[in-house]
Amino acid sequence: MNPVTSAPLAAAAHDLSLFSLFMQADWVVKTVMVALLLASVYVWAIAFEKFTTLRRARREADEFEDRFWRGGSLDELYRAQGEHPGHPMAAIFVVGMREWHASTAAGTGAMMVAGTRERVERAMAVTIQREMERMEKRMTFLASTGAAAPFVGLFGTVWGIMNSFTAIAGMQNTNLAVVAPGIAEALFATAVGLVAAIPAVLIYNMLASQFGKFAGRMEGFASEFGAILARQTEAAANAPRAAAAE
Repeated sequence: MNPVTSAPLAAAAHDLSLFSLFMQADWVVKTVMVALLLASVYVWAIAFEKFTTLRRARREADEFEDRFWRGGSLDELYRAQGEHPGHPMAAIFVVGMREWHASTAAGTGAMMVAGTRERVERAMAVTIQREMERMEKRMTFLASTGAAAPFVGLFGTVWGIMNSFTAIAGMQNTNLAVVAPGIAEALFATAVGLVAAIPAVLIYNMLASQFGKFAGRMEGFASEFGAILARQTEAAANAPRAAAAE
C-alpha cells in the first residue's frame, strides 16, 4: 500500500459524527454527557416556566393597579380579591388590608396609629419576600449549572483523554488517525458542558434582572399603599378630636 495514502484511509475508517463520538466514548464520559444534556433540557424548561410566570405576573399586576388607582373603595376591592388572591400584587394588598383592619379594630390612639403602620408594613414586606421566593424557585439550579457544567464537562474530557493515551500506549502508535478519534470523543464532553453552561448563565442573569425589577415594583406599591392606609388611620384618629373641638 502506498504510505502516502495510509493515514487518510485510516482516518476514513473512523466515523467522527457526534452520535458516533458519543457511542464510542467511555461509560464515564457517556454518563457525564448524558447528565449535562439532561441539565441543559431542565435549564430550558425552567427558563420557559419563569418567563411565562413573569409575563403573567406583570399582566395581572397591571390589571390590579388599574383597578386600585381608579379611586374606588378599598374595602370593596378587598372583598373582591378574597382571602386567597391569585397573584403577588393582590396578595400584598390583601395582607395589608387584613392587618390594617385587625390593627385598627382595637382603637385609633396615637400609639395605635404608629403601631398599625409598622405592622402593616411588616406584613407586606413578609408577603413580598414570600412571593419572590415562590417566583424564584429553582433559580439556584440555573446558577449551579452555569458554574459547574464546564467543570463537569472538563472532567469528562480529562477522563476521556486519559483513556485515549492509555490506548495509544498499548498500541504503540502515535499516528494522528489513531489519536484523533479518542481525543475528539473526550473534547465532545467539554462542548456539551458549554452547551449546558452558557444558556444557564445568560438565562439566570436575564431572569435575575427581571425578578429584581418586579420586586422593586411590588415594594413601590407596598410603600404607596402603606402611606394611604397611614393617612386613613390618622384621619380616623383625628376625627373624634375634631368633633369634640366643634
